[in-house]
Amino acid sequence: MALTPRRVYLVAAACAVVVYLGALRNGFALDDGAIIVFNPLVQQPSGLWRAFARPYWAAGQHSLVYYRPLPVATYVLDHLVHKAWWFHLVNLGWHAGASIAVAALAQRWRGVAAGLVAGLVFAVHPVHVEAVANVIGRAELMATLFALLAVYAGLVRQSVGWSSAALALAVLSKENAAVVPALIVWAWVVGVGRPSRGRMAAFAAAWMIGGAAYALLRLAVLHRLTGPLDDLAPVFVGADPLSVRLTALAGLADVGRLLVFPRRLRVEYTPAERTLVTSPLDGRFLLGLACLAMWTTLLVLAWRRARKTEALGLGWMGIAYLPVANLLFPSGILLAERTLYLPSAGLALAAGAWLHGLSGKRLGAVCVALTVAEGARTALRVPVWRDDASVALSILQDSPNSYRGPQYAAGLLQAARSPAKALRYYTIAAGVYDHDARSEFGAADAAFALGRPQLADTLLAQAKRLCGQCETFYLTQVSAARTRGDSAVADSLLARFGRLKATSP
Repeated sequence: MALTPRRVYLVAAACAVVVYLGALRNGFALDDGAIIVFNPLVQQPSGLWRAFARPYWAAGQHSLVYYRPLPVATYVLDHLVHKAWWFHLVNLGWHAGASIAVAALAQRWRGVAAGLVAGLVFAVHPVHVEAVANVIGRAELMATLFALLAVYAGLVRQSVGWSSAALALAVLSKENAAVVPALIVWAWVVGVGRPSRGRMAAFAAAWMIGGAAYALLRLAVLHRLTGPLDDLAPVFVGADPLSVRLTALAGLADVGRLLVFPRRLRVEYTPAERTLVTSPLDGRFLLGLACLAMWTTLLVLAWRRARKTEALGLGWMGIAYLPVANLLFPSGILLAERTLYLPSAGLALAAGAWLHGLSGKRLGAVCVALTVAEGARTALRVPVWRDDASVALSILQDSPNSYRGPQYAAGLLQAARSPAKALRYYTIAAGVYDHDARSEFGAADAAFALGRPQLADTLLAQAKRLCGQCETFYLTQVSAARTRGDSAVADSLLARFGRLKATSP
């Protein structure tokens, strides 16, 4: 049977869906609650257009940073079905679409064999599980698909209009898609899809106009263009700029491992699972530097040997990862596997181009080996995102030093009316990392439930020193108490919140 582009796309899409079929049994986990389940905007049809006038988060400090109306609008449509499996099925559709787009780019530049390899690598790569199997990972899926379409329209079709439209949809899905112009320019630099100077100028003008329009829209909704400069990953709190960069460079070892050999996956890379690097002689920094040197060497070799698509793919990885690398500015996280979804498209393109000369049985053997090995790891990882309990258990097992595991476990124990155990786990979390007020607030909630108001007041005072008025955390704990039927605890927290607002300047 001849290998045609259409068959390549069908195979890539089928594999992207099959390895994630287990996600249809998943429910909602972690931030799915705030963004989808308990978000009034999602529960009303009017949210379809109101999402464009609201921040991504319904309330709290994050509302000042993120503007992602398109994913929220799709959640409104999904809510009409009102079944968790439907939300996950739609995610599978977005992932299949992105896999086809990767295959299409590789096939266009290096042939059908390259398209098949690239599409399969992207479709079944285990690092994508967090983005695909957790509903709110859809922002990554949508942004990546539209970014790929913007690149395709810009480099293959050389259409300023279609590329700009896809770029607009991409950045309205997630902010990191703003790297698309840099991806297109990098392709021009390596000699892929380079247009005339006049067309380059037209692209540049469209990007400037589109960027200005997006900035005005973001300013109108969020009342600011960027996030606060102190929006730091927990590991960076109190760190000097040099240590932040050293730690970020050390994190490249994790990035390289996850992209090339993703055997071990984690939900959390927070303290003390990953700690601050303060010296360039630290082994973790040297390992990260070695990964950077290896990537740079491969990029230079591809450039010198005129392997244009390989050079494009390798450069794509670096450009797409830069916004969350904490090298130029803080991103709020040290590392999250979902953020590698767009960078991994560059890896898939480079891999497809590298193996484009394979055919017949050799091509089949490589594709089967890739699909089975990576697909099995992916399928086995999908159930981790079934619900809050499975995620918390995964953190405790995969990241035993992270404070998030005990913190999430404590929340589940409190919801199950086990306040004594919850208080113990909150204390463990605060002992590992004492700059997250949620541990103190949760512990205060548990202390109230145990009838220990003096301890609760002490914990709330500690929390106040960490986050000022802490309105969001107070109201979150009040909501949690009312949900589990502890009206007395909710009233106590609400009363203390009222006194705090009255006494705050």
